Amino acid sequence: MTPKAVFWDMDGTLVDSEPLHEAALAAALRSVGIAPPHDLHERVLGIAAWPVYEMLRDQFGLSLPFDDWIVRKYDHYLPMAETLKPRPGAIEVFDELRALGVEQAVVSNSDRLIVDANLTAVGLTYPGMLTVSRNDVIDGKPLPEPFLRAAYLAGVDPADAFAVDDSLTGAMAGLAAGMKTIFWPEAPMAGPPGAIVINSAEELRAQLGL
Repeated sequence: MTPKAVFWDMDGTLVDSEPLHEAALAAALRSVGIAPPHDLHERVLGIAAWPVYEMLRDQFGLSLPFDDWIVRKYDHYLPMAETLKPRPGAIEVFDELRALGVEQAVVSNSDRLIVDANLTAVGLTYPGMLTVSRNDVIDGKPLPEPFLRAAYLAGVDPADAFAVDDSLTGAMAGLAAGMKTIFWPEAPMAGPPGAIVINSAEELRAQLGL
């Protein structure tokens, strides 16, 4: 049986943008004389811009004000967004669910500017599409507000919805929202307790009853 609603993370789940975010972040750090840490990807995966900034400020001495820093990072990222590719199989599942009339939304910890740029780059836009960015909520993932807002906008009970996310941060948010949560990491790894862990689009289709 297909679910009433599916709420998708964007970066790393629907689109293969995590390498671009890492490259932009590293370039922005180098531009202010900071060597990117070797574990930069692990430090920032699924984390919103402000907590990332706080980490870089407190642990690596980033001295730019946040507003100047985020402009610098996005100046590196946005030109690369034009090369963005979908995560293999993900948008096909999205389109299949849409054809079946399943309520869907994109639920991201990224700013609205990045959500719109990424979805436009991969052609995932249509009238009435529901999206939740970090700018649309008070508290981002791992707190449940982004997924709960998606459920509100879609008019569904969170218990009747699936959350799909590639990061531990996002999976924790889906679970906290009371949703059936599918954890689809970039590389095989354990998920948070209660999450359904998958490793392919085929497994995703099976979990969603397709």
